[in-house]
Amino acid sequence: MGIIRVTNIQVYAYHGCLIEEGKIGSDYRVDVEVKADLQPSANSDALTDTVDYVHVNRIVKQEMAIRSKLLEHVAKRIIERIFDEITIADETTVQVSKINPPIGGNVEMVTIEMTLKR
Repeated sequence: MGIIRVTNIQVYAYHGCLIEEGKIGSDYRVDVEVKADLQPSANSDALTDTVDYVHVNRIVKQEMAIRSKLLEHVAKRIIERIFDEITIADETTVQVSKINPPIGGNVEMVTIEMTLKR
């Protein structure tokens, strides 16, 4: 078993329950960890035998572009796409962080983390 991490994917998106969040948008950080059997790719040196982090990044950007009220909903969609499109993924953890959330205080970010196993 091995781990591929794609850390600090930065996107601008329009998630949130407030109407203003859908109009103004905000900065987000997404971190993804995919656990998979990396021995085949270690032996073959073939991209087709591993978790392609370019593919993971593309999934994140596409799913973050779809507006949701809750970050949990976005994270679940990202994980489902990874499982659908990256067949060797056994377990995936996604963290979605909203930078400077509008919560009436000086908060750097809020983060949700979700882990699912195949």
